[in-house]
Amino acid sequence: MFTEYIMSVVNALLDAVAALLFTLVTSLFGVVKLFIPSSYFFKDIKGDIVLVTGGGSGIGRLMCCKFAKKGAIVVTWDINSKGNDETVAMIKKDGGKAYSYIVDISNREEIYSTAEKMKKEVGSPDILVNNAGIVSGSNILDTPDSKIIKTFEVNTFAHFWTIKAFLPEMIKAKKGHVVNIASLAGHSGTNKLVDYCASKFAAVGLDEAFRVELFVQGHSEYIKTTVVCPYYISTGMFAGVQSKLVPILEPEFVAEKAVSGVLSNEEVILLPSWTFLLITLKAILPSSGFMRLGQAFGFNCSMDQFQGRQKQQ
Repeated sequence: MFTEYIMSVVNALLDAVAALLFTLVTSLFGVVKLFIPSSYFFKDIKGDIVLVTGGGSGIGRLMCCKFAKKGAIVVTWDINSKGNDETVAMIKKDGGKAYSYIVDISNREEIYSTAEKMKKEVGSPDILVNNAGIVSGSNILDTPDSKIIKTFEVNTFAHFWTIKAFLPEMIKAKKGHVVNIASLAGHSGTNKLVDYCASKFAAVGLDEAFRVELFVQGHSEYIKTTVVCPYYISTGMFAGVQSKLVPILEPEFVAEKAVSGVLSNEEVILLPSWTFLLITLKAILPSSGFMRLGQAFGFNCSMDQFQGRQKQQ
């Protein structure tokens, strides 16, 4: 019994050493990649089916167009029929192939039924981009219960339903990529974004745990995951937001980085990339200290002038 215990400890130590060596090699490779154009590592997606939720506007539309230019067959899901049709028209005008489906992404049964319809009419996606998102932008006591529920239905729960709808086909084909567009708000809390931050923290956690599950089950060699965590983007969704330190991002920049990251199988994309320093500071500083730092940098008051996307009259 004692011998068996010693052997188990030795084996565990050997596994740990092997893991550390692997980490060292991959870290060095990551440093080398910084000096090589990312396009050198792009995978070929010509003829692949790419599904983008929320593809009728914003970075969703931009990603649709960029994937189409790489030769992919693009499918956009959006509740906005006009925006959906416009995205498809833009892609077809440039000679690409695109399809659209009107979907209320907060409705689980609608996701499942549309998924089955899409499989029959277009096929199952090789790349699934969970992009659709909403924001309330109000204090927790001023946010109706219905809005909090809707935020999680769109920003988090929908990711589960789309993954469950399409993952079996990816496993069977031994090919797939699941992309979750989250947010830096999924790493640090912000005033007037309690429900939004909570939903994005959940999206980040979903991505990480899902990646671990794929690894443990032996699928990670052919099914990849990517989580994209941008700062505020200058789309209608966050109209009125003010920022002192970190620049508000342009949609074109975010879409380009997201698509490039997917094509090169990056697992975690922080935008701007240097914000990993802020996440590191949050991990090592006392919470009270980071709170003061956030106040000084303007993070805690960035939503004070928030207006959000204005509805068409």
